[in-house]
Amino acid sequence: MKISDSKYVTLTYDLNVGEGDERELMEQATTEKPLEFIFGTNSMLKAFEDNIYGLSEGDKFKFTLNPEEAYGEFDESRIIDLPKNIFEVNGKIDNEMLFEGNTLPMMDSEGNRLTGSVVSITDDTVTMDFNHPLAGETMHFEGTVQDVRDASPAEIAALFSGDGCGCSGCESEDEPGGCGSGGCGGGCSC
Repeated sequence: MKISDSKYVTLTYDLNVGEGDERELMEQATTEKPLEFIFGTNSMLKAFEDNIYGLSEGDKFKFTLNPEEAYGEFDESRIIDLPKNIFEVNGKIDNEMLFEGNTLPMMDSEGNRLTGSVVSITDDTVTMDFNHPLAGETMHFEGTVQDVRDASPAEIAALFSGDGCGCSGCESEDEPGGCGSGGCGGGCSC
């Protein structure tokens, strides 16, 4: 069976980011914790899916996504100082939630959901970075297709009802879409 729309796909891969000899291993989807998703449901980056389309169980893949194909260039204007008091719950700051490096779900003034990373905290402000953790990165994938099968009606229904994100097995929170940052391996929007 070949990877195409509505197929349940299981992959293992290494994701390295960077250029030339400066590449760094960012995440791994292993046989114990593979990437699993339903192809063609907008849960993965289009360029990621384009590179694995038509592959079958056992096929190997190796491809690179530049920032324009993935999460765009890093945008300094997406680093914003916010008043610290907006992070208060019942008049207090929860220091187990608000600390440098933590990723927080937020909402803008129009009700759009955002994910931001805490860059710094002062007495009055919190600096947040709303760039995707992989913005500006060139992503190098190398892996193997473990399984391709028809997605069950229940799996498809769960994906579109919001009961599931359509992917599982994230090894890292900052994956090309990382579940902790709004997606999983290649761009899942959990």
